[in-house]
Amino acid sequence: MALAHKQLFPASRPVWWAGVLLSLGIGGLFYLAANRTIDYDASERFLHQAQNAQYNINSRLNAYTDVLRGTASFFHAAENVDRASFHRYVDGLHIASQFPALDNINYAQYVTDGARDAFEAADAGGEALGYPHRLAISPGQRRPEYWVLTMIAPLAEFREKIGRDIGWRGPVAQALRHGRDTGDLSASGLPIDSLHQPQGAGLALRLPVYRSGAPLQTLEQRRAAYIGSVGIGFSVPRLVQAALEQMQVRSTRLVLVDSGGGAPPRQPAQLFDSNPGGSPPRASDLFSVVLPIDFHHRHWSAHFSAPKAAWYSRFDTWLPWLAMLCGFTGSLLFYLLFHTLSSSRMRAVKMAKEMTRELRTSQARLQQSHHKLRRLAAHADHIKEEERKRIAREIHDDLGQNLLVLRIDVDLLTTRTRHRHPRLHARAQRMLSQIDSSIKSVRHIINDLRPTVLDLGLNAAVEWQIAQFRARSGMVCELIDHHTEIRVDDQRATAFFRVLQESLSNILQHAHASLVRVELLQAGGMLSMTISDNGIGVRDSSRNKVGSFGLVGIEERISLLGGTCSISGTPNGGTTVAIAVPVSDAGTRVAPPAPSPATPPATTRDMAL
Repeated sequence: MALAHKQLFPASRPVWWAGVLLSLGIGGLFYLAANRTIDYDASERFLHQAQNAQYNINSRLNAYTDVLRGTASFFHAAENVDRASFHRYVDGLHIASQFPALDNINYAQYVTDGARDAFEAADAGGEALGYPHRLAISPGQRRPEYWVLTMIAPLAEFREKIGRDIGWRGPVAQALRHGRDTGDLSASGLPIDSLHQPQGAGLALRLPVYRSGAPLQTLEQRRAAYIGSVGIGFSVPRLVQAALEQMQVRSTRLVLVDSGGGAPPRQPAQLFDSNPGGSPPRASDLFSVVLPIDFHHRHWSAHFSAPKAAWYSRFDTWLPWLAMLCGFTGSLLFYLLFHTLSSSRMRAVKMAKEMTRELRTSQARLQQSHHKLRRLAAHADHIKEEERKRIAREIHDDLGQNLLVLRIDVDLLTTRTRHRHPRLHARAQRMLSQIDSSIKSVRHIINDLRPTVLDLGLNAAVEWQIAQFRARSGMVCELIDHHTEIRVDDQRATAFFRVLQESLSNILQHAHASLVRVELLQAGGMLSMTISDNGIGVRDSSRNKVGSFGLVGIEERISLLGGTCSISGTPNGGTTVAIAVPVSDAGTRVAPPAPSPATPPATTRDMAL
């Protein structure tokens, strides 16, 4: 035994095989680590791609929902939408190119059983577009209520659906009633029976339409104002296939399942399978994940699966063996390299944390500076308005009164020289005319600095400014004030008046408009004003033009009052400026303060200015 021990571990020679075993062990560990790392990276890439596909599906569903909401807004904005205007609206959406998975947009009119006979006997109109002269509801069985498709686009592909009662199926009618009573989107989850795509490939989404201007606060009001619903039909395969085409591996399989979401619960229904006939491989050879998709209160489950081998590159196949070789031949060098990389990473993380801290400090300082600048701008604006008031008051009290006294004296001189001194009388008449012109100029200057009509309230100031604008520009300018007295403080009244001045000035200089509408409304604790024209419209390049601060000043003035400002326009479609500020803290507008020594009471001489 001792002899064998001596032969196995001779002291005179190195134990080379121990190093080989140690290197093989390290190489084996590297092989396992590399293999697991590759598998983890591949699974992460798969999960990332699956999440991207989930995001794409959700984005397309949101885009189609926006189309539906826009269509419902189109119906709400008009008193009566005929078929011609409906088709023009849908044609303008370009759904074939912009929304490829969207099959159609339609409108279903709500008809009760008592009104069915009159509905079927009435002239439906739209024969020139291809609609039938009269609509017969199908299926023909009598029901308490119907949702009859009366408009659909494109009409050529779906003409057979005109007159169809989409609520003849119980779950669909239940979803429609839920949408009617809540005003929310509704989806039954049942596939659409269509001749243009495979069974179960199409789904629908609907939104209720109420009578324009009707109150919708209570359930009874919504039911009384309900006139129908707009809907969209879309192809689930086209919707999902467009998301799958962006995945890195084409062999990825996606099974889309509708798990329901209503009451009572029902069995999950398969909506889509990208590889329905394929034989499934072993679960150990697959990457798989289940991701949720929210389809408006219905729960969809997206089951992604793909073969692991499809996510490995050729280099990934050889990398474990290369890692084993590197571990076998240079474990120490690899350790040193790993140590160096780890140290570099720690230094990089430390540097990143330091940079992040400095960046946050700079952001805090920048935000503080921004707040100071806004307060300074508000203070400067307040000082400017006060200075305008002071200058206007001094002009009125000093120059205006002096001119008035001078006019009285010259008028007296004119009267006394009328018969005795003709030449002096003519000269005095010219002086009187010049003084009247000066008084008029002074009056204009005072009104430009601080219109005295503001003391009579915002309604009077807006009416006066619009009258001045009509006289100066010759445009048609309409005022919609809802016959309500606006009660706000002087700061808000001045801000709204200045916004109106700037907007009308912009219209006069740039809009080339012929019609201007101004709407002023105080309701619900908010004071709002909308100025719209039918001119050439505002462009983004015009708003950001160097040296142009009019629109920026409007936005900043309203922002300082805690309000909102919206400036929108389209080329050749006019411009709309909409502002709104809260007036809850302003209270009711009190009467003007009592006269002080700086502001003497109005007299007959004041009225001349």
